[in-house]
Amino acid sequence: MKKSTHKTPAKHSKPVLLITGASGGIGTKLCRAFSPDYTVVGLDVKPCHQADISYEIDLTSPQTLKNAFDTIKSEHGKTIAGVIHLAAFFDFTGEPNPLYQSVNVDGTKHLLDALSDFTVDRFIYASTMLVHDAGVPGEKIDETAPINPGWAYPKSKAKAEDIITNHPAHIPYTILRLAGVYNDEKAVPTLSQQIARIYERDIKSHLYAGDIMAGQAFLHEQDMIDLFVHVMENRHELPTHNVFLAGEENVMNYQELQNRIGALIFGEKQWDTYVLPEMIAKAGAIMEDKLEPIIPDAIDKGEKPFIKPFMIDLASDHYDVDITAAKHTLGWHPRHDVYHGLEALISSLKQDPAAWYKRHAITPPDFVASADETQQNPHDIREKHEAFYRHAHRQHIWAPFLTMGLSLWLLSAPFILGYESQAMIISNMISGVALAISASLSLSPKYRIMRWVSGFVGLWLLAAPLIFWAPTAAAYLNDTLVGMIVMALALCVRPTPGIAPVAEQTGPTIPPGWEFSPSNWFQRMPIIILAFIGFFISRYLCAYQLGHIDTVWDPFFTGSLNDPQNGTEEIITSYVSEAWPVPDAGLGAMTYALEILTGIMGSAKRWRTMPWLVMLFGVMIVPLGAISIFFIIIQPILLGTWCTLCLIAAAAMLLQIPYSLDELVATSEFLYRRVKKGRPLLRIFFMGDTDEGHDTWQGDNFERRPLIIMKDMVTGGVSYPWTLLACIPIGVWLMFTRLTMGAEGGMANADHLIGALVVTIAVTAMAESGRACRFLLIPLGAALLITPFVYGAGITAVITSLLCGALIIGLAIPRGHIHNNYGLWNKAIF
Repeated sequence: MKKSTHKTPAKHSKPVLLITGASGGIGTKLCRAFSPDYTVVGLDVKPCHQADISYEIDLTSPQTLKNAFDTIKSEHGKTIAGVIHLAAFFDFTGEPNPLYQSVNVDGTKHLLDALSDFTVDRFIYASTMLVHDAGVPGEKIDETAPINPGWAYPKSKAKAEDIITNHPAHIPYTILRLAGVYNDEKAVPTLSQQIARIYERDIKSHLYAGDIMAGQAFLHEQDMIDLFVHVMENRHELPTHNVFLAGEENVMNYQELQNRIGALIFGEKQWDTYVLPEMIAKAGAIMEDKLEPIIPDAIDKGEKPFIKPFMIDLASDHYDVDITAAKHTLGWHPRHDVYHGLEALISSLKQDPAAWYKRHAITPPDFVASADETQQNPHDIREKHEAFYRHAHRQHIWAPFLTMGLSLWLLSAPFILGYESQAMIISNMISGVALAISASLSLSPKYRIMRWVSGFVGLWLLAAPLIFWAPTAAAYLNDTLVGMIVMALALCVRPTPGIAPVAEQTGPTIPPGWEFSPSNWFQRMPIIILAFIGFFISRYLCAYQLGHIDTVWDPFFTGSLNDPQNGTEEIITSYVSEAWPVPDAGLGAMTYALEILTGIMGSAKRWRTMPWLVMLFGVMIVPLGAISIFFIIIQPILLGTWCTLCLIAAAAMLLQIPYSLDELVATSEFLYRRVKKGRPLLRIFFMGDTDEGHDTWQGDNFERRPLIIMKDMVTGGVSYPWTLLACIPIGVWLMFTRLTMGAEGGMANADHLIGALVVTIAVTAMAESGRACRFLLIPLGAALLITPFVYGAGITAVITSLLCGALIIGLAIPRGHIHNNYGLWNKAIF
């Protein structure tokens, strides 16, 4: 027990008032309120500087209480005017916690035991209205309502009330069953979390699992302090034992709170709130709670989710308190109401969002957390983003209308075009209805999530003809093209959904340490053009696999009298292709379509505003490009022929790799910097963030001569050292030694494999950010020095292989000129 004396009142000059939990927010204000008329003694686990005297005590330790009260007795005597018992354990997990028993229940008993030797005029216990059974809308509860607490915290309060009622010391007491307390700057967790959800436009702000007409009473902090003052002033006139319910007389239901908060923050008088079935809401809360330890950054910005499963059961509880007893007995009545109190509470949020979130112990959204870095008022960032989003939405309102038109086309197309597949007809009917609903809702900027729903429908339309093996060309053509258009209208038309306000409104377009944006249009256009080439080829091959056309053109690898199929037809009907459950060429076309769409989507800042998109773009290009090369490698080895169109499509895929690497590097650097700043990785991965530096970018300049624009497109982040260019014909030569040198067996296979890899690595290394990849050519060249002896090749093949190997090794060593800087990645370019 430690004693601290903060003031020096004369002994017995004023009545003594003890306050437990005196160092808390409410405790310190009560100390200030009573200090002029009482000698205030603060009792808490840490010193209270607002009390006249404070003692550091632990309610779970009777000895510390005994020591404190022995000192109080010796210094102030055995008469105490009042004891205000605030100290309690509280959390919102809903789980039983040993501290509820040891602090709230046993601690209250220890306190009363320590007071047994004193004459106490009034023991005032701060309880909660939640000890009562909940009422229903339109009905008030009074002090006689049944005691039936619904979760751990009020249960502990009800037990503490029983301790007070039955304690043998028979100290006069008043139990105050208080409503949820708030002030101009801080509110109880349920209200503050509700405000935060609406302020952040969290999807959960539009969902509720209970009766939206139910509500709970609130109590302004100043009214609560006045209540304690009234009780102390009337302590001698009050009955020996009594209970008061305290709260505001007018209760706002959940929907009214939603509307009021939305109006104060956004000026929106109606905040749409939808009742979620209890079973679904509880399943979602359980899943969120279970996933949090596994992927904490993905759930509520890295904090434990506030909404717990037990809250779903209590969501319809209604607490409208009857304060007649307190009004008539004490002459007390609340002078505030939460309707007007929200004005000050939300005003404090707007003035300093970071401080507001800190006061409420809520992890702030990105635009608030980055306030120090952006040097801007977070609320201004949010308002600017809202204005930007709404303006862009109005400018492109035609997109959801056009999507609605496409939904009607989907519903009619099967009958107009004569679909022969019942599954395809059903797919179109369901997709058309889903698209009509999502597009209609996305007319409002409030339902921006509906654009993702439309995008998902478009993705399904791309896949459905492959899954159901569309029997007609019209069905395949219609669904895939409509799917692409729907995805483009939903996700590529501005404003791009899903970007954090701080990412959209702050930060640079050019990454720190770079000289250009790897996401500008000149960087993306080569990839998009090449993807179109692959897209058209793959759709043509898919048409043959689906039986829509009878032959496929191949100018080089023709069939024979014994086998009328040409090389392309052999490849796309081989056992390798038929091993897939859907047409593999169709999968390729779908991948190219997604490359086109993801290439168009986003701004020149997408390397940091949409990291997930950049990584998806990279995954579709780099790993899938490698898979494409793999299939080219196995064609002559496993299938004994080539496919001309497949080679062209693979070349188009391969050429995309060097143009995509620098954007992947920029995004990886960005994620690394933000994680070092302490930002949650998964959240910024999906929603973006600000970054170091100011935005000096002037935008893509298309008002130049076409040749200059084409040069920028071809050389953006890519350069062409003659050493790497020379490796490409060597690799192509090796791929076709079957034709050029009559190679056979293992030697031909080895040449083909090494040649394909040489071409792949040489093209990839043309990306300045991937220049170090060229060193992978050295082991390939070394392999060529060995393979002719392993396979017993002839003298010509030996000389050719040795010469090619030596050239590849020599050509791999020079780095070539690097024209640009790549920030942190410069160290990896050697």
